[in-house]
Amino acid sequence: MSSINTNTQAMNALSTLRDVNKNLSTTQERISTGLKISSAKDNAAYFSISETMKGDSAMYNSIQEGLTLTANSLKTARLGAETFVDMIGEFTEQVAFGQAGAMNHADIQKQLGELVSQLKTVLDQSTFNGENWVDGTRVDGTYTGLVADANSVAPGGAGYIPTQGDVNGVPVNVVTGVGREGATLKVTKMEVAGVDLKGIVDRLSKIDITTGQVTTAPGAPLTGADLETARNAILTAANTELKAAITAATDLGLSEKSVETQQEYLKKLTDTIDTGVGAMVDADMEAEAARLQALQVQQQLATQALSIANQAPQNLVSLFR
Repeated sequence: MSSINTNTQAMNALSTLRDVNKNLSTTQERISTGLKISSAKDNAAYFSISETMKGDSAMYNSIQEGLTLTANSLKTARLGAETFVDMIGEFTEQVAFGQAGAMNHADIQKQLGELVSQLKTVLDQSTFNGENWVDGTRVDGTYTGLVADANSVAPGGAGYIPTQGDVNGVPVNVVTGVGREGATLKVTKMEVAGVDLKGIVDRLSKIDITTGQVTTAPGAPLTGADLETARNAILTAANTELKAAITAATDLGLSEKSVETQQEYLKKLTDTIDTGVGAMVDADMEAEAARLQALQVQQQLATQALSIANQAPQNLVSLFR
């Protein structure tokens, strides 16, 4: 039966064209954005997971930036400590040179005083971004920020614990052992302590090879065998400070390496997370390009089919001629 009121063929053709246009619109959006899941309506489960993982990735990137500041501070401190080792080695050589009784000890003492001044300069210059890891202020404590969950990155957020070492309220010396437990992002602290080169400078500054004293308030100058014994003690003290400087430089090197290792781990971790997120939400551009071509052909055919269906009622006119 044919009807001029209800054109079933046209309705079917129109429905097909609507479906094709809808799929074409989706494909064009994926091509323009590069995403197959751009909102929760596309896939609620994948959208939720991907957004959570993006939050984790952003968190680790923030930690990475903080570690970069710490790594640069430690590198500066290590270079300062290594310079200390060289200069204290020279200091010790001068003290050893002054063991001979016929030497001009006053001139040697001037050289020792100049070396101490240079050590103080190195101590002051071993600073990066206002942080000095060699002056003894960071010997005790870990100076880390601790973030308990993904929503507490900002100072004052739930779980944020401010510590010494924050810069403008933002933790800059975070962390190791990151991981997610359920809905909570776990971040534990990394213990990185500084060294006390200032104490070494203070102790070396008290050495006076001319009198055999190791004090800022010397007593009567020593003579003879007592002076020789005192100078030997000074050499032992200088060697002790040299060993302390070597230990400090070694400790800073280990800390710097530890931070760099953590940075490498975080970089790989964020890359893995970003890759996982991409696998869930990124569009396959080759497949979408092929799909676009097919849908464009389908659109043309559906349009042609609708045109043919709309012509059907015109055929009824011939029955009344």
